[in-house]
Amino acid sequence: MKSDCIPFKKTGYFSNLICDYLDEKETLKPFFNRFSSLDNFKDQLLEKQANFPIENRTVLNGAMKRQYANIDISRSTELHIELLKDKSTFTVVTGHQLNLFTGPLYFLYKIISTINLTQQLKEVYPNYNFVPVYWMATEDHDFDEINYFNFKGKKLQWNKIASGAVGHLNTDGLDDIYDMFSLEIGMGQNAEELKALFKKAYLEHSNLTDATRYLANELFGEYGLVIVDGDDRELKKLLVPYAKMDILENSGYKAVSETSQKLEQLPENYGIQVNPREINYFYLKDGVRERIIEENGLFYINDTDLRFTEEEVLKELENYPERFSPNVISRPLYQEIILPNLCYIGGGGELAYWLELKSSFEEMGITFPILLLRNSALVITQKQGKKLTKLNLDIEDLFLKQNSFINKKIRNISNIDIDFSPQRRNLQEQFQELYALAEQTDKSFLGAVKAQEVKQLKGLDNLEKRLLKAQKRKLKDHVVRMTEIQNELFPNKSLQERNLNFSELYLEYGKELIPVLMKELKPLSGEFNILTMD
Repeated sequence: MKSDCIPFKKTGYFSNLICDYLDEKETLKPFFNRFSSLDNFKDQLLEKQANFPIENRTVLNGAMKRQYANIDISRSTELHIELLKDKSTFTVVTGHQLNLFTGPLYFLYKIISTINLTQQLKEVYPNYNFVPVYWMATEDHDFDEINYFNFKGKKLQWNKIASGAVGHLNTDGLDDIYDMFSLEIGMGQNAEELKALFKKAYLEHSNLTDATRYLANELFGEYGLVIVDGDDRELKKLLVPYAKMDILENSGYKAVSETSQKLEQLPENYGIQVNPREINYFYLKDGVRERIIEENGLFYINDTDLRFTEEEVLKELENYPERFSPNVISRPLYQEIILPNLCYIGGGGELAYWLELKSSFEEMGITFPILLLRNSALVITQKQGKKLTKLNLDIEDLFLKQNSFINKKIRNISNIDIDFSPQRRNLQEQFQELYALAEQTDKSFLGAVKAQEVKQLKGLDNLEKRLLKAQKRKLKDHVVRMTEIQNELFPNKSLQERNLNFSELYLEYGKELIPVLMKELKPLSGEFNILTMD
């Protein structure tokens, strides 16, 4: 294994907002609590410890025991669930949708980052316990985002009419995906293990929540991962007073809107990731997850005939808290209410909207967590590594847009100089003499000199482009091989981790895949990983 890394900023795939956050830019400091350095966790855990009720730990422990009642768990996970009752125990959390068969590869990176950080924290703060948590987005209702995964360039999609929270969906129809996957995956021990994993997860569990819990537990249970389903009546009882503030006082809307405006007004022009609503909760019942909208003192459930008076909606909230589902603004708050959490680990888009939320946490009296960008990686197989060596390609250049990548490499390997910069300088020097002459005569001649300079410089630009184009034709075979390997490593001209499913790497490396990634990915490194496998 050869491990290397480059700064996130140099990849070209991360926003200015995230790059500036990683640089701890001064203008962003009002939007987060503490930066993600090991030293800062000491103050974070002391603040959270003082601000997290012991009774919430009891509720959390009971909920986890219920949620794990029908699943075989490792001793490490069982111990972590018990430790949640202890005031010296804290969590590190990542969250993700219930993507079919984990969806994109970065699902693994999120959870590995989370587990590795808890282990690192335990080494530095041995008197405390740290539990890695995967929060399943069971209440999300965007089925089209989670109903497929990519395998060897093909999209294996679950075609189903669906509505409401995806976690409630039954797994009918996934036997068709299993059959397609089995046909595509081929033979061998690793292939058989993948087929068995898919079958046990999706064909032997009746709903998507249970299937995803089983799958994540099989992949990471031995590391003590605790999987949390927030779609839980007892856990949501803890949310009730905060939901009241949002529904009746629009507290989340006011706080987040104010923060968003401040973020938007910064000279860096970051833009806004999400916009709050007056009420940041959905109503969840019988296959429906729709917005709650207040008009003239009545509370309507969007696209239904349901409506409540203020008294009725409060009674519904008290009696059936499970029917109130947080949206993207209120879900982070819910997470921090029920978990003794220190840090949230997410992708760039997630951290961008978390940076809008600090004021709403302050409004509700909840400690705002440390935010950490998850690990990212480009995994290069042994075969791909040999191709890169043969073509003499710099890995950093692979992150360039394809046209820039080709142009740069053609210039490097050509036996003639395609850079006309010396000719431009020479031409400009000659025109300086003409300008001096023009100063001594009519001004109209000065304009003619300027026009001729522009014309000739443009002509040089065109000649340079034509020469580059000619060299591309001459080196066509090299260009084809270059673009093929770049397309392999950056499918759909995007990061590998956003397209590839873990199964493709598992086919090659089997049960060694996750341990290798666990060893190589360092959550606090602050750089993009490049892993060349042996």
